[in-house]
Amino acid sequence: MNQEPLEVQIGKILTARKLTLALAESCTGGLVGHRVTEVPGSSAYFLGAVVAYAYTAKERLLGVQHHTIYDYGAVSAETALEMARGARRALGADVGLGVTGIAGPTGGMPDKPVGLVYIALSTRDGERYERHVWDGDRSGNKARSAEAALDLLRRYLEEER
Repeated sequence: MNQEPLEVQIGKILTARKLTLALAESCTGGLVGHRVTEVPGSSAYFLGAVVAYAYTAKERLLGVQHHTIYDYGAVSAETALEMARGARRALGADVGLGVTGIAGPTGGMPDKPVGLVYIALSTRDGERYERHVWDGDRSGNKARSAEAALDLLRRYLEEER
């Protein structure tokens, strides 16, 4: 098993395959982008990120449809997928990654508890998403969400080799 941090593994694969990455983050507040840019040379494959916390930012900057947020909620697979698509489109990237969730300690509801996160990936060839529920504090939930987002991206890149 590779012991390198996920962001290093991802950087090597993106560089080798000449692919670019764009991010759309909400609950992680830029943490995924921070980790990606900790890797020297990441400017070769990382085009940028949109940290869209407010509903209006998701709609205006990422093209998330108002009815998607209204019908499914800002924390949903549908919104995460539209965020990933929007980042990919806005920045002209090969791969878009979107993260939305409830970091806590407040904001949860019975059907959407604190710690719920959706992570989505969008490429020309297809899309996928994952749902997770973490049980940590705010910082822990953000960190686990960022790690899960990077892991989803790594697994996709390794499958597509």
